[in-house]
Amino acid sequence: MLVRDYMTTNVTTLTDDLRLLDAALMIRRTGKRHVPIVSAKDGTVVGIISDRDISRLAPSILSKQTEDEYNRVFEDTPITAAMTKAPLTISPDAPITDAVQILYSKKIGGLLAVENGELKGILTVSDMLGLLNELLTGGDKSRNMSSGG
Repeated sequence: MLVRDYMTTNVTTLTDDLRLLDAALMIRRTGKRHVPIVSAKDGTVVGIISDRDISRLAPSILSKQTEDEYNRVFEDTPITAAMTKAPLTISPDAPITDAVQILYSKKIGGLLAVENGELKGILTVSDMLGLLNELLTGGDKSRNMSSGG
């Protein structure tokens, strides 16, 4: 079993020249919890942003800010300020056990599959739950629902 057998290949990305607002809107619109960030110049992977990263930078709703001031934080904050830079990656041809070990030991929710500097997919904890379901149900993929996010 290889990473490529379980990773999501239709990956939604954002570029590193965008704002926190763009990431927040993308995550809300797609329901994905992890979005790879690629260089606007050459398309190489430079980071990953999660719904938690966005929440961490959002001002408290209880703060004494106007709605405009609250929104301005999202509009003015570069995506690079919130993303995890140089995220952990794995080869699509790596054994799935290596990916599981990384996800588990590093306590991360998403692992980018990169080959020759190019993003090929993303493997998430949800994908691994799909694999676990497949193993527990005797390989019946029809019971498996992959979210890829």
